[in-house]
Amino acid sequence: MSDPKNIKRRGLMLVLSSPSGAGKTTISRELLKREPDLSMSVSATTREPRTGEIDGKDYFFISKEKFHQMVENDEFLEHATVFENSYGTPRGPVEAALSAGKDVLFDVDWQGTQQLRDRAKNDLVSIFILPPSKEELENRLRTRAQDPDDVISKRMAKASGEMSHYDEYNYIVVNVDVEDSVHEVQSILTAERLRKDRREGLHGFVRVLCGDDE
Repeated sequence: MSDPKNIKRRGLMLVLSSPSGAGKTTISRELLKREPDLSMSVSATTREPRTGEIDGKDYFFISKEKFHQMVENDEFLEHATVFENSYGTPRGPVEAALSAGKDVLFDVDWQGTQQLRDRAKNDLVSIFILPPSKEELENRLRTRAQDPDDVISKRMAKASGEMSHYDEYNYIVVNVDVEDSVHEVQSILTAERLRKDRREGLHGFVRVLCGDDE
């Protein structure tokens, strides 16, 4: 008899978006530690590697010519050009992971999420991370002590525009406490993994259960 624990499922694409300082990166890191079937999507980029970055782990570092060729061949799930450098999510590795029942985590903005939604359809689960207040968002940006005041002001100005797209996402998590937020995202991940249309082996399991294969 089939083991219900081994029902084959298709993986999913989990998108986390937020304004800078809302806690998305911290939540992502904790998720990757706690979820063995979840891996971070690796983007391709035309920019030069920074000190310590590893090709294939941090990014796929490719030439501008190669990038344009991949765009022409429709090999990206999403792509964009920022400050003369191009970034994109290669389709092949993501498709391979989903087919193997593995989940892929994406750290993209609302525009990238729109592109992924258009191409991924039912494979995509999107979560927007909100700060508990505008004051707390600014406080977190200042506490990081990574940016001068003018950069923080620009990030705060940009945040309002980013947060206005919250309604385009499947789920909203208000990040008051990081541990609580990680648990909320894990709950979403668990529920989405159990969706009937992701459990590709369910039909065969039920057939055996009903005795149709006897």
